[in-house]
Amino acid sequence: MSELKITINNIPLTGEAGQTILDVAEKAGIEIPTLCNDERVEVAGSCGICVVELEGSPRLHRACATIISDGMAVKTDTERVLRNRRVALELLLSDHVGDCVAPCKLACPAQTDCQGYVGLIAEGKYKEAYELIMDKIPLPASIGRVCPHPCEEACRRELVEEPIAIMNLKQFVSDLVLSDDSFKASLDSTPESGKKVAIIGGGPGGLSAAYFLRLKGHEVTVYDAMPKMGGMLRYGIPEYRLPKALLQKEIDIIEKAGVTLLSNVRIGSDVALEELRRLYDAVVVAAGAWISTGLRCPGEEIEGVLGGIYFLQDAQEYDFKGLKVAVVGGGNTAMDACRTAVRLGADKVYNVYRRTRDEMPAEEIEIIEADEEGVIFKNLTNPLEIIAGENGKVAKMRLQIMELGEPDASGRRAPVPVEGKEEELEVDIVISAIGQKPDAKGFEELDLTKWGTIIADEVTFLTNLERVFAIGDATNDGADIAITAIGEAKNAAEMVDRLLKGEELTYHPPYLVKDEKTSEDFADRAKEQRVIMPHRSPEVRRDDFEEVNLGLSKEDAIKEASRCLACGCLDYFECKLIKYANQLDVHPEKYGCKSFRRAEKDDIPNIRRTPDKCVLCGLCVRLCEESVKEGVLGFVNRGLETVVEPAGDVKVCEACGKCAEICPTGALIKVV
Repeated sequence: MSELKITINNIPLTGEAGQTILDVAEKAGIEIPTLCNDERVEVAGSCGICVVELEGSPRLHRACATIISDGMAVKTDTERVLRNRRVALELLLSDHVGDCVAPCKLACPAQTDCQGYVGLIAEGKYKEAYELIMDKIPLPASIGRVCPHPCEEACRRELVEEPIAIMNLKQFVSDLVLSDDSFKASLDSTPESGKKVAIIGGGPGGLSAAYFLRLKGHEVTVYDAMPKMGGMLRYGIPEYRLPKALLQKEIDIIEKAGVTLLSNVRIGSDVALEELRRLYDAVVVAAGAWISTGLRCPGEEIEGVLGGIYFLQDAQEYDFKGLKVAVVGGGNTAMDACRTAVRLGADKVYNVYRRTRDEMPAEEIEIIEADEEGVIFKNLTNPLEIIAGENGKVAKMRLQIMELGEPDASGRRAPVPVEGKEEELEVDIVISAIGQKPDAKGFEELDLTKWGTIIADEVTFLTNLERVFAIGDATNDGADIAITAIGEAKNAAEMVDRLLKGEELTYHPPYLVKDEKTSEDFADRAKEQRVIMPHRSPEVRRDDFEEVNLGLSKEDAIKEASRCLACGCLDYFECKLIKYANQLDVHPEKYGCKSFRRAEKDDIPNIRRTPDKCVLCGLCVRLCEESVKEGVLGFVNRGLETVVEPAGDVKVCEACGKCAEICPTGALIKVV
């Protein structure tokens, strides 16, 4: 057979008579995108995204259907080619409906594959579930206890009855795997890079950044000012919520990965930031927010007024027996302080908050459990003054009675004083838990916001100092939840790695197809009660610091995980459509095409068919007709209402599943 010489993108190649441009390109490792081509079927050229330019030809040609000729010069990546591919792909996507990934994953600041590990738990694949979590969260057992779980707020199971207990399942599988002495965490790293990175701060953000950077082959050292690593997970969250022995076990895994941990090192006094810049190739500041915000009212300097963060750090050194304690604030730190005061023997514990109970930012379960343990809620009150007794210590607290006025900038109705209405509480201790901020000492070289937080680029995490990055509570908008710091740590580790490799620090959010659902979409789902986390009774737990929650059993974990609706596309990681969409930077929304709402079908044996994901490439129809020789599938209707459906006798279907194997978009999924 004669050999033909052609060029593709100026690369000399050879082919044989009868071969297409796509054949020669694939053999040479040159990617030309296509959705409708497969060696098992005849060429159709239906998707239109494999177009290329030919020298001397005024029009574009489809690479899958164009036979090569001697001397042919092909261009696959000109602006004209890319523009036409983009338009073709946008038109296909304009009527493609579904969820690339589940809403729970999108809501997670660390982008944890919640659907993935919940599904693995349902199958009893615990080690695999744990390792999937570890891909994003190096402290899963700890986070599984303290995270406010925004993933559950986005869970579509709520449209049926209640969200999946995602956080409890994370705790379950992490505890189970960590309790197995034979289990060894996967700590494989790339070859040693020869680069060194310093992390300032051993909290969840700093430890996570260290872990991810170590897995990339870099030498990592973590510096922390406290006696032990863990940050606010250790010093800001009570033992009854997060046992410190368990936290230490997770920190040990990070250390075993090769991370060096140095405690009792304070930046500015023990070592200067500038010295770290000189000794290391990059520095990541993850110093946290360790200064407790004051009450900003007269008397806050009186003995007996404590900062919430400081109190929780040294809580078990206090004895509150017989004392009356008031905690100001409505977040999780306030609830932790209230419940800790109860355990320290306080006679009465008041929670003072200027808004209503429904508006408290603390987790609902924390509020409920505080109530069960005897905390007295003084909602719609705000401190006016703290009054000292004859001994100079706190004796009373004047409170302003509040009411809800007009909505503030956050959309909540702003609390306003009720003129002339006050209340007075007899108290011995006042704990301020209304906020926290970072300590700028030692970081004077860094540019700060007016709130005293470090200014860091929201994409690259770079500060004003070369090779210095910053993440977590010490940056930009200030204190946030631990999982946010961990999410930033993962992304920052990627940026640091690129810097050390001399690569450009850029990030483009991936294009994802997203869908909106209502309760009507799940009307056919049977209601299944959410599994409740077993816990110790209030009467028992209020007297000690033992962990409140007892953990799920295997049976309950599998039962709960099996409630998952599997919203995200099961074919996402193999989907050519989304791969090419991200390569070409598509914007299909500009077409405003009609989106059909067609129900999933199971009218083909062992196949779940989702018509709204189909882009009419025709691969399944042609494969069934040409290769399998059954002709079960066909095109039905005309124009925008065209769908692929069983057009032949479904009874003759051999249930081979090849139509699902060849589908490029997840419109056909093989099920057992």
